[in-house]
Amino acid sequence: QVQLVESGGGLVQPGGSLRLSCAASGIAFSINAMGWYRQAPGKQRELVATVTSSSNTLYADSVKGRFTISRDNAKNTVYLQMNSLKPEDTAVYYCRMDSQRYPFSPEVPAWGQGTQVTVSS
Repeated sequence: QVQLVESGGGLVQPGGSLRLSCAASGIAFSINAMGWYRQAPGKQRELVATVTSSSNTLYADSVKGRFTISRDNAKNTVYLQMNSLKPEDTAVYYCRMDSQRYPFSPEVPAWGQGTQVTVSS
C-alpha cells in the first residue's frame, strides 16, 4: 500500500509562488502516473496537472504557463511549482499516484491527504 504525504501549501498573495511536494512511501513495484488535483469550496475536484513515467505532462487550461509539474523517480516524489498565483487558485490540493504492487498487478490509485493553498491579499 502506497502512502502519500504532501507539503508546501499555505497563504500567498496574488502573483506569488508556492511549491508543493508529495512523497510516496510503502511497497510498490512501480509508480506510473503522478498528478495534482484541487478542490475549491462548493466545487468538484478537478485535475491540475499530471506527469507520466516517461515525463509526459498534461495541464489544465487554467494553469498552463503558470504551473509546472515534475517528478523525481529516485525519491518517489512529485512537485508542483505554482507561479503567478491567482485568488481563483485557492483550493485544497491533492496529489495522486497510480502504482502497481507487482509486475502484472492492476494499477491502484493512492491519494494524499490534501494541502490548503490560499491566494489572498
